[in-house]
Amino acid sequence: MSSQLTTFTRAGLEFDLVDSGPAGGPVIVALHGFPQTATSLQPLTALLNARGYRTIVPNQRGYSPGARPAGRMAYRVHELVDDVVALIDDIDRGPVHLVGHDWGAMVAWSVAAARPELVRTLVTVSVPHPGAFTRSMISSDQLLRSYYMALFQLPVLPERFIRARPAVFDRILAKSGMPADSIARVHTEIIDSGALTTALNWYRALALTTPRAVTARVSVPVTHVWSTGDVGLTRRGAELTGGFVTGDYRLAVLDGSHWLPEERPDELAALVIDRIESLRG
Repeated sequence: MSSQLTTFTRAGLEFDLVDSGPAGGPVIVALHGFPQTATSLQPLTALLNARGYRTIVPNQRGYSPGARPAGRMAYRVHELVDDVVALIDDIDRGPVHLVGHDWGAMVAWSVAAARPELVRTLVTVSVPHPGAFTRSMISSDQLLRSYYMALFQLPVLPERFIRARPAVFDRILAKSGMPADSIARVHTEIIDSGALTTALNWYRALALTTPRAVTARVSVPVTHVWSTGDVGLTRRGAELTGGFVTGDYRLAVLDGSHWLPEERPDELAALVIDRIESLRG
């Protein structure tokens, strides 16, 4: 197998990825969220590469041009998990360090719960453990903040609205703190590329999530990162997350918006490295 990967395959789907840093370095698999691709994690991975870590960032299901199956059934959590498991198997370097932001954090939580032997450490950014997220809806204003998740589950209408009123969508993203250059990439990498519907299918598959996927505990060492300016996620979910981790757990709070990998890459890289180096202690 080549030491430098550009794609991996699973079940007839081909996923693009960005493999950077020293080939022999410790492996970090990083997972992006919505509405972004692997490019959103480049400010973070560049810092990790400079510290000797090899980072592998796939464009996930629905985002890679060769991995856009139709219909919400193809975007159930177990399919997203199995994609990452296939990637780790392809890397063939043993358990990896796993980092996830936004929806990527949701997938990372689920991979660590289902296949802990494949994950050495876990850093989740913004999105708490799914069980903590669910509980925060009844003990904070999280349900109100999550209104968009219900809207995105509607068929056809969300993408029609976004395409018809792109300026409105841009204002929503800007209000959440997304940088202007990142908003421009949403248009080129998601909307213009034809990935919008398949990316939204992640939300449409939420109703198909099993109770086990929500409540499963995580036994690997975890750092969860929450930001004070996150308009979509409450601190309550972050505070409840420790109750779903049986391994060593740390909560880190940073000042900033939801888009920490681009806004606070230095602090985030330091937290990832600290989590990894904690294994030596």
